[in-house]
Amino acid sequence: MSWWGKLLGGGFGFLIGGPIGALIGAALGHNFDSGLERLQHEDDVASKEDMKPGAQERVQATFFTATFATMGHIAKADGTVTRDEVQVAENIMAQMQLNAEQRRVAIDLFQQGKDPNYDVRAVVEQFRIECRRRTNLMRMFVEIQLHAVYADGKSHPAEEKILEEVCEYLKFPKFMLRQMEILVKAGRAPGGSGGQRRQSSGRTAARSSAMNVADAYKLLAVDKSADKAVVKRAYRKLMSQHHPDKLVAKGLPPEMIKLATEKTQHIRAAYDLIKEARGW
Repeated sequence: MSWWGKLLGGGFGFLIGGPIGALIGAALGHNFDSGLERLQHEDDVASKEDMKPGAQERVQATFFTATFATMGHIAKADGTVTRDEVQVAENIMAQMQLNAEQRRVAIDLFQQGKDPNYDVRAVVEQFRIECRRRTNLMRMFVEIQLHAVYADGKSHPAEEKILEEVCEYLKFPKFMLRQMEILVKAGRAPGGSGGQRRQSSGRTAARSSAMNVADAYKLLAVDKSADKAVVKRAYRKLMSQHHPDKLVAKGLPPEMIKLATEKTQHIRAAYDLIKEARGW
């Protein structure tokens, strides 16, 4: 049974507990009092071993829940949820190819995040604990939130403040947020995904006003004077951090694999930009 099937079983919300468990319960309409009874029937819910903190499917359920709820919170940060911000959430749902029930739950979580009483700190800190040092997975979480922030083409001070707080709760330094911003902006270029085109060599090159050579260096976190070996090592590290299969193994819901794949395309575009500029 997939993480989604186990989530529907009701056991996930009960065992996870805390603010994320409450979000799951509210979205699914489960009564956690009856959850105790469900746990006595292994045919109805996942085994306790599968649901231990840090277990892959438990992390997948937590990622899904925290992602859409926090996205709603950020969209509401400037006082108004714009059509662009709603569209970003809908686009992510479309990319994930959610079925009708999954989509309903994602929308409910988004609405819960808009509530003035939504405790973003409690949710994000619980998410971090559930991830158990899966830094790459937490990076992906922030990158998805950045998509919500730049949905209308610009960021609002209130949204930026929440993002900085989210990174603080995840124990991410500010330079990492700046790096992720460049990666997300690259994907918002005009003329297609990341504004990229294909070269005759088959490699993807960045041809976008959203990413220039200076941004490419910042994205790879290397100095413009770095030699070929240093740049290549930084590129491989970043690609490894966003490798779709590795992220799914760490707890990224499989439905989000397309989002991770797009990130690797933008990273490759940045690397190609630097190589072209340096004549490598």
